[in-house]
Amino acid sequence: MQYQNSLAFAKQLDQEDSLAFLRNEFHIPRDTKGKEWSYFTGNSLGLQPKTTQKYLQQELDDWANLGVEGHFEAKNPWLHYHEDLSVKMAKIVGAKPIEVTIANTLTVNLHLLMVSFYQPTKTKYKILIESDAFPSDRYAVESQLKFHGFDPAESLVEWKPRNGETLLRIEDLEQIIQNQGDEIALLLIGGLNYYTGQFLDLKKIATIGHSKNCFVGIDLAHGAGNIQPNLNDSNVDFAAWCTYKYLNSGPGSLGGIFIHEKHAYNKDLPRFAGWWNHNKKTRFNMREPFDVMEGAEGWQLSNPPILSMAAIKASLDIFDKIGMDLLREKSIRLTGFMEFLLHQIDSDKINIITPKNPLERGCQISIQVKNADKDLHKKLSQHHIITDWREPDVIRCTPVPMYNSFEEVYEMVSVFKELMNEE
Repeated sequence: MQYQNSLAFAKQLDQEDSLAFLRNEFHIPRDTKGKEWSYFTGNSLGLQPKTTQKYLQQELDDWANLGVEGHFEAKNPWLHYHEDLSVKMAKIVGAKPIEVTIANTLTVNLHLLMVSFYQPTKTKYKILIESDAFPSDRYAVESQLKFHGFDPAESLVEWKPRNGETLLRIEDLEQIIQNQGDEIALLLIGGLNYYTGQFLDLKKIATIGHSKNCFVGIDLAHGAGNIQPNLNDSNVDFAAWCTYKYLNSGPGSLGGIFIHEKHAYNKDLPRFAGWWNHNKKTRFNMREPFDVMEGAEGWQLSNPPILSMAAIKASLDIFDKIGMDLLREKSIRLTGFMEFLLHQIDSDKINIITPKNPLERGCQISIQVKNADKDLHKKLSQHHIITDWREPDVIRCTPVPMYNSFEEVYEMVSVFKELMNEE
């Protein structure tokens, strides 16, 4: 697409946008005087669908009117509530329904999955992560290594960008696995890096890891509902993600789990057990020995919080109606427009560290500003623009195709340009 640097062009793009109506499906934050904020932080917390309250009220009403019978008699029976969500979530991440479930929260799920897929021996015990992994992933991995008696200083392998670069190169991962693969038990990689917005080639990563018999897991916290990871085709062993960012399910909501179908029927994989990953046909017999369920449901533990699931359902129903193909197409146009406008700013202080290739990024543009500090982020907020600051000098902007417009992108970059000129 040939972009133009004008408000009229931005408005034209919005008029031609077949998904523009989706913005009205969400509550847009406003100040005390009713003025809308331009919200570019869906990478931290997605906005609330207007249907969420109705979905929650349905479960509150069924709880009030049915009590415990809601497990079977509710409009959406609680006993099977997660099953419909699994089908819709599977479409979003490119998986089969048996490979996906909704349970627990992200870091809890990573720990539970590492119980199964981190199986260290005396000679094959290391874990590989990207050097700038999200902190909670690093904490989780380090604690797993310590739990198994290994020193993270010696057992944690980092895939790093080259000197003077910010993006990861797949050939560097190949070299690490070639050199140390016989000692590495697990690769746990952020499929879309939270800082740079780089979308990694999951299928290539799986092939590289499996070449040395390493398990491969993916953290999709910043990827689910953003890019199309095609998890089944990628052949990664497992993945986990939260649902409160691009999936708009509310702060601290439940997470998602993916277990590749090649492991779906392997009941010998070590795992922790609870009554919700016990065979649902005999679950309520109470005195039956543990019989683990097949597929991703085999990593559930407790009966899920229905109110959280109701919020997830409200959002997933929107995704199911639109589909990831259309959302991804708009995402590429939004980031392309933002990138184009930023390049029109005559300043040697600005460096976009997100990949130039739109297929290698999600709906995120990370702007590195030389000698900047958080005051720049605060100044944007004074103009009713909510972005995300990351130390030491990066502003992350996420134009989300569900609710951000091309006009908002134009206005955001216009304000940013004014602030750069003031500097």
